[in-house]
Amino acid sequence: MVCPICEKRPAKRFCPAKGEKICAVCCGTEREATIDCPPDCSYLVTAHRYEAEHRKPVSAEEFPYRDVEFPVEFVYERWPIVTGLASTILAFQAQNKELNDGAARLALEALAETYRTLGTGIYYERPPDAPMARALYGQIGGFLQEFRKQQTERAGFPSLKDSEIFRLLVFMLRVCKQETNGRPLSRAFLAFLRERFPLPAAEKDAPRIIVP
Repeated sequence: MVCPICEKRPAKRFCPAKGEKICAVCCGTEREATIDCPPDCSYLVTAHRYEAEHRKPVSAEEFPYRDVEFPVEFVYERWPIVTGLASTILAFQAQNKELNDGAARLALEALAETYRTLGTGIYYERPPDAPMARALYGQIGGFLQEFRKQQTERAGFPSLKDSEIFRLLVFMLRVCKQETNGRPLSRAFLAFLRERFPLPAAEKDAPRIIVP
């Protein structure tokens, strides 16, 4: 059987995304580029593991908000918020399987910019144009508003500042930049979150939300 993609090489690997066998070369070159691979594909899992083991550090030029600095303790002291951000993204993905790293990055970037300007006393909000990223932007924004509301209702708990939320979003952006492989349909960052912040079974099986 000849590979249906290149129509040259023998088809030896079963591709769950296409429902048929393709050649190893096309599997490697088209993976997460033109083939929307399911996260449980054994070839994809192996590739992600290899990439993680050989990934180079993000260069200074590619570092999101490279002029923003904060100690590692800043993140650890606010870990419940980081957990909530990750869980919100993963819960959204459980309902919208099409979500990929690119859409997640756009949502985080737009929110980071919103809270950056709020920290200066200016209100500026520009959600992403892409429907999937825009919907995730709304979900994460809703989580942050609810978290702050719960904080104000608890006596003795200081309110989370806009500048603090901005830095936590920058942290998430940096993790995304480090963990994604840059392919158009990559979900390596989402897989990274899923390993470290597993969702309860009820959220994994949540009904699908159709994003317009």
